[in-house]
Amino acid sequence: MSQQSLRTGTKVHRIAVVDGPNMTNLGARNKRVYGRINSLSDLQSYVVETGQKLGVEVEVFASNYEGAILEFIHESASRVDGYIINPAGLTVVGEATRHALEETQKPVVEVHFANIVCPPTAPRGLPGGPWESKFSRSATGVAMGLRQYSYVAALTGLTLALDDETFLGAPAVA
Repeated sequence: MSQQSLRTGTKVHRIAVVDGPNMTNLGARNKRVYGRINSLSDLQSYVVETGQKLGVEVEVFASNYEGAILEFIHESASRVDGYIINPAGLTVVGEATRHALEETQKPVVEVHFANIVCPPTAPRGLPGGPWESKFSRSATGVAMGLRQYSYVAALTGLTLALDDETFLGAPAVA
């Protein structure tokens, strides 16, 4: 499917993809949950290429330190149209990051390789799960359980939502 048949808009949106603690260790993580992605760099390249196919610019950022993530969110808010975040190790404790994203007043899609709400015995469940995310309550949407395809779902959904002037709160035209 081409971008022309999928998208309703033509604007080149800029979307920031933020990966939190432990995602830098992606290639060495539990293969049942995280699949065969060899590195964070491979994941980032995949997401950037997917964005190009959708006609959007993707800016990637990753850190194991919440302070660095906060600084990135603060300094990028004026240049991006929305965020995709895999809070990873911050999922249950990252209130400062969640709050910073909320204050940008930009749409945010939370992503996870695993289905964080299912039991650890489920095919995409986390060994230590289920988890309750701090981010979900203020996220525009959530994509999880699809490994790297969660990012594709988030990127596609966010792009289409940004194209739809009525989706994120603008008045609908009758």
